[in-house]
Amino acid sequence: MVGSTVDVNISQKTLSFAEYLEYSGEPGVLYELDRGQLLEMPTTTGLHNLICKILTVEFLRHLVSENLNLVAIDLTGVRTEENTSRIPDVVVCHQSFWKKVCERKGAAVLNFDEKPLLVVEVTSQNWRDDYGTKRAEYDRLDIPEYWIVDSERERVRLCSKISGESSYAERDFLPGDEVNSAQFPGLILPVARILDPPDVDYLVREELRLRQELAQLERQLNAERQRAEAADRRAEAAIQRAEQLAQYLQALGIDPDTIN
Repeated sequence: MVGSTVDVNISQKTLSFAEYLEYSGEPGVLYELDRGQLLEMPTTTGLHNLICKILTVEFLRHLVSENLNLVAIDLTGVRTEENTSRIPDVVVCHQSFWKKVCERKGAAVLNFDEKPLLVVEVTSQNWRDDYGTKRAEYDRLDIPEYWIVDSERERVRLCSKISGESSYAERDFLPGDEVNSAQFPGLILPVARILDPPDVDYLVREELRLRQELAQLERQLNAERQRAEAADRRAEAAIQRAEQLAQYLQALGIDPDTIN
């Protein structure tokens, strides 16, 4: 998503990338840098936020399951040109890059040498920028994969770098389809789940409830196993006592089998 130019005195001045990193605007407002000009990011809708949250969670789930040294984060800047920095809705990058960003002062922005592997833009009122300006910048930066999630047109457009090709190849996924990531082949997400996402907070609570139920079941199984082991030990002890008694009777000249 791309916002409008900031209507304040600072917008009349062209900022360098270094100045942008240190710029402090209105509290709670995010700014992109477009060739030295500040762009104020528009307020997002509830659906927009839900889509971003579910994608971040699903990406993280996949990265952890595959034991990849990567992170999925939202609203982190990506420097695309000398004096241009965009703020994708979701970014997937190396953990080492994100650690470097966190250790630096100023705005959280991935620099040229910290290129992400995947970026996502969820379209808003300035959807043309996601399909045009940002697509071109991410393409020139050679970001391997770019998703455009368009709830208005009910589709997910996947732009990916194919070996031997100089620009993005595109594929649209519609409701009923599953998005197959080119960068992460094991990452498969239903379009319907992306465009009409469940509440992530509910998913977290539900997952916690299932884990608690599983833990309770494991405790019950362990208790049953311990009771069974105790019963086995008692049975083994009884057998040993019976064998000892039989040996004692035999020593007295008594055949145990003749005793009723």
